Amino acid sequence: MPMTPIDLFTSAIHLHQDGQVNAEQQTMGSERERGSWLLTAVHAETDADVHGDHWEVHPDADEFVSCLSGAIRLILRPEQLGDEEEVKLTAGTAAIVPSGRWHRIALDAPGDIMAVTLPRGSRLEKRTDA
Repeated sequence: MPMTPIDLFTSAIHLHQDGQVNAEQQTMGSERERGSWLLTAVHAETDADVHGDHWEVHPDADEFVSCLSGAIRLILRPEQLGDEEEVKLTAGTAAIVPSGRWHRIALDAPGDIMAVTLPRGSRLEKRTDA
């Protein structure tokens, strides 16, 4: 079978436990109940492109978040009382969000973001301060 390029910005890349990797059309939410790790890439022009008006959590795995170009802030919701924690990411940098930690992304400059996580059980929660 001939190898063909994969458009990372329209594809969901599934990394399976058995070593298989497959790509399919990116759809919001349908991948949440699968058992494979998911690699996604997003070109973001505004906070809406990264659902900046929602908090997100992945209860079953850490999430690797990388800023490929542009600049973002990865914002972690306080676990107890206190202030939000912000991690600034610029092109070529990444952070790991611990499993079970609510987080969101805010853009400082338009760019490209890549994330890898096990999305099973992931949830979004509308921000009340947005």
